[in-house]
Amino acid sequence: MSGIVFAGLSPHPPILIPEIGNENLQEIEDTREGMKRFAKRVKDSNPDLVITISPHGPVFSDAISIMNTQELKGDFGQFGFPELELNYELQEEMVEEIVKVTKQEDITVARIDKSTARKFEINPKLDHGALVPLYYLAEADVEDIPIIPITMGMLPYEELYKFGKIIQLIAMKLEYRVAIIASGDLSHRLTPDAPAGYNSQAKEFDKKLVQALKEDKIEDIFNLDQQLIEKAGECGLRPIIIMLGAIDGLDVSNELLSYEGPFGVGYGVLTYEIEGEDEDRRQLDQLLADRNAKLKQVREEESKLVKLARKAVEKYALNREKILPPEDLTPQMQKEAGVFVSIKKHGQLRGCIGTTEPVQENIAKEIIRNSLSAGFNDPRFEEVNLNELDDLIYTVDILEEPESIDSLDELDPQKFGVIVDKGQNSGLLLPRLEGVDTVEKQVEIAKRKAGLSPTEDDIELKRFKVTRYK
Repeated sequence: MSGIVFAGLSPHPPILIPEIGNENLQEIEDTREGMKRFAKRVKDSNPDLVITISPHGPVFSDAISIMNTQELKGDFGQFGFPELELNYELQEEMVEEIVKVTKQEDITVARIDKSTARKFEINPKLDHGALVPLYYLAEADVEDIPIIPITMGMLPYEELYKFGKIIQLIAMKLEYRVAIIASGDLSHRLTPDAPAGYNSQAKEFDKKLVQALKEDKIEDIFNLDQQLIEKAGECGLRPIIIMLGAIDGLDVSNELLSYEGPFGVGYGVLTYEIEGEDEDRRQLDQLLADRNAKLKQVREEESKLVKLARKAVEKYALNREKILPPEDLTPQMQKEAGVFVSIKKHGQLRGCIGTTEPVQENIAKEIIRNSLSAGFNDPRFEEVNLNELDDLIYTVDILEEPESIDSLDELDPQKFGVIVDKGQNSGLLLPRLEGVDTVEKQVEIAKRKAGLSPTEDDIELKRFKVTRYK
């Protein structure tokens, strides 16, 4: 049998390595034992090559990357043990086929060779997301086997799943026996002393994701609330989705070998043993159809203000033409106000520009001006291009006049936006932003946007209300 012969989820904390973990190993004994069983099952599947999917290599917003050097090396020098080194060869034939097929399917794969790594200042070594599971494979005598180290991209989940499916089909075509490993930790915010801070809903994310994996309910993973994902601060979801795509349509026997989170980070070890094909697990077409249906519904429910913002961006992207306001302005469009236009793509911010006070004669012109700025002049992003117009979601925020306040007690990040001023420095943050759950966090971010230290005092605070249109 060729194709995918094993799939699994592996955590990647460096403390799982005995030389690094030392006394900490006893606090993650379940995970360590789970990884030993994981590695044995990889060995028993007798793979020709191993594919790792890491969140810690070069991550691009619009592409999946593959480390493309013939000799692949990595060590744990970053963690104080440079002598712990692993060496592999790249499975070049399969990489070539992956790049060719994904190009035909409009999925961008970036091959990181030594020249590209130098140009973009990328470390060409294997990252710890790949090294930790590979260390356990080496312990189990899965050695002298070629690998393909893949790094996830910030693509929509459906495209990541499709990429995984492409890996499966190529493995079958080339008659390789492939073990695919999704390397990822779950929530990083489980406890007050967690490395990424604490969020009370982080445990809920881990519980829902682990349950969906145990019960093999892929649709539940795709339907996870985006705000919950953001609050968890995870790094494993996208590698998991690629792995799930790789076993789409296969008959699998899955087992959760362990789950624990003693250091505020969730570590899950899960294996899928392949037992043949299963037509009932073919979900790619349905997932793509669901995505298109959701996008269609968003378009049908757009407010007039959002339609105007979208039309402004689309017209300019098509022919560099700036639209005029509608002839019959609604009462709302006739008013003057500050306006922020936000653009998202696949749940990720794609552009956001606004004005705290009106600079145009009406809201309609304000929307057009700020839509073009968000789409084509936000210094954090490339200009919007024609190929992505169908994937963009817009919101329009109309700001009320800011009012001065004397203390943080008068703020509420769900109700008010905040402006921080000191001298010539000014920073603004809108309300109801994902991951901004406290007044302290809101003000800290606004300070940074103003170019101020988070500990800066003697600042002036203003708050404002916002009406959001979708």
